[in-house]
Amino acid sequence: MTGKIEVRFEEAEKRKGVILTLIAVTITFLSWLAYGHPLVMALLVMLAVYLMTGDRYQWIYIWRKTYKRDMIGLRVLLETMFRIWVWERRGITVVTRWAEVAKINPDKKAFVMNDRFLTFRQGDEFSNRIAWYFKRQGFKAGEVIALFMETQPEYVFIWLGLAKIRVTSALVNTNLRGIQLIYCLKIAGCKAVIFGDEMADAIKEIQHEISDIPLFQFNSPDRLNAPILQDTSPLATELAEMSTDACADVDVAKPRDTLMYIYTSGTTGFPKAAIITNIRYLLIPLGVHTSARLTSADVIYDPLPLHHTAGGVLGAGQGLVLGCTVVLRKKFSASNYWSDAAKHGCTVAQYIGEICRYLLAVPKGGHDRAHNVKVIVGNGLRPQIWQEFVDRFGVERVLEFYGATEGNSNLVNLDSKVGAIGFLSRLVSSIYPLTLVKCDEITGEILRDENGRCITCGPHEPGLLLGKIDPKKAILTFSGYADKTASEKKMVRHVKVENDCYFNTGDILVMDHYGYFYFKDRTGDTFRWRGENVSTAEVEGVISNLVGLKDAVVYGVSIPNVEGKAGMAAIADPDRNLDILDFYKSITSSLPVYSRPVFLRILPESPLTATFKLKKKELIKQGYNLSLHNDPIYYLDLKTGYVPLTEKLYDDIVKGNVRL
Repeated sequence: MTGKIEVRFEEAEKRKGVILTLIAVTITFLSWLAYGHPLVMALLVMLAVYLMTGDRYQWIYIWRKTYKRDMIGLRVLLETMFRIWVWERRGITVVTRWAEVAKINPDKKAFVMNDRFLTFRQGDEFSNRIAWYFKRQGFKAGEVIALFMETQPEYVFIWLGLAKIRVTSALVNTNLRGIQLIYCLKIAGCKAVIFGDEMADAIKEIQHEISDIPLFQFNSPDRLNAPILQDTSPLATELAEMSTDACADVDVAKPRDTLMYIYTSGTTGFPKAAIITNIRYLLIPLGVHTSARLTSADVIYDPLPLHHTAGGVLGAGQGLVLGCTVVLRKKFSASNYWSDAAKHGCTVAQYIGEICRYLLAVPKGGHDRAHNVKVIVGNGLRPQIWQEFVDRFGVERVLEFYGATEGNSNLVNLDSKVGAIGFLSRLVSSIYPLTLVKCDEITGEILRDENGRCITCGPHEPGLLLGKIDPKKAILTFSGYADKTASEKKMVRHVKVENDCYFNTGDILVMDHYGYFYFKDRTGDTFRWRGENVSTAEVEGVISNLVGLKDAVVYGVSIPNVEGKAGMAAIADPDRNLDILDFYKSITSSLPVYSRPVFLRILPESPLTATFKLKKKELIKQGYNLSLHNDPIYYLDLKTGYVPLTEKLYDDIVKGNVRL
């Protein structure tokens, strides 16, 4: 990437030299005709050369390449900020915005899953029943109720009904069990739990630990006869007695009030409950809607979990906030992705993490282009497969974006620049105050100058992305977590001036000459080996391509008395058909010596989180210790290639008897 850009600038410099020569000759000739004085001619020539050299020409070149993109970006930013400002001035919340949307086209399908759907009217009536029911149960504004349920059309309207009586919902990850599940309920101060019948076993496991928390079991319409867990209220049955009228006598919520908690993935420690205010819930789908130039006529394919931001806010919000029809799927299926989109007439589809790689891994078929999807929206499309994905599936536009559930540092790739996660204008970057600052890529520690200020990165210098926190502007706020201590840890002060405050994304990005940003790694994921920094994200991308788009996780592992960390790759190979010799040949021609994994671990299944990100924490903890698991491990012998790691070889490595 860097090389191509540098070549372009070298070519530009050559063109500049030709232009300067012509200008200098022309000015010299004209000045000789006009004045005939050599001193005047020399001064004029020097002035011409000065005006056309140095950074001035480079900025002109950048402006010519990016002004159209920047103007589109400025329009999107101003339009989004203005609309959010108007909504906040009017006191609009998700509940009041929904009321406006539901009245426009009440009989239109709001949420669809398989052959079942809820119209805007039906969704509103269902949410009213929820509001009445929990109001009569005695729940009050500001209290928290956990929602522990797999995707279904009623999911969104359950938390919307709670919002109508100003009760906050905690959207709990359905993959959690045991101690982590209990932790999530307690950290948010949940006063009750609403759970789907499919989650009954998980609740039963911890029921004795949460005996003081009321439980409400919701059986979906296609499983009404599912058994009800003991000491649990049958919510679906009891809702039938509730009114469908709007719930009365409730204080009006404010745009900055907490609407829900969404839990972060917990890649470091237990999950954190991120605060989502009304105004933030409105902002996220609106920003994408504006960026993608969508209308209420668009149909969104959302096969993502509704307890996460991508599926439950960005996707579901297109229906709640902007009146689109949203097509849901309980669990993502690569083989059914395009057929689902075609069946329901979807015009927009979502992706996250490794989804696009899975779609490419499916054998080519008739559904690849037999759909109406023109735009895909999401994050995590690897640069290595970007163009192949677009070409194969006939997608006109990729709206790759960057952002975090709780963060204020958002970027959007508006012009489908391959590999970019977004951009900032190089000419008017101050309009949206994000900055890349220098840091130790291994520890994530921010580097500062002699005045104690952060050091800004230049083009192609990797740095930590920070976003300025400004409570006065909805687009720049940081509401933090239920745990205030965790919130404080994400703030960086004295970045550019005394007492300013920025949100620390924890991500290392790189910006090119044109202002495009590219993801490099998360702080802590980069490791150092043989005197070089190794980016796990970059190595994962290469390995995944080499092994037929299978899951590959890369991380650093410590070896006693050896400086740095050795690379280790865990590759999912459930069919056990990975050819280690071919892999070794491919890796030696694709990666420099220091980036090649020293250890390989072959996994029986894919190590994925619920948001299709690759798990690392447990793998790092186990390392290459053969006693901690039963998976085959290979060691990279410098002479022969990858060989099976035996107990004796392991002991020799640990004791320093093997040359690394």
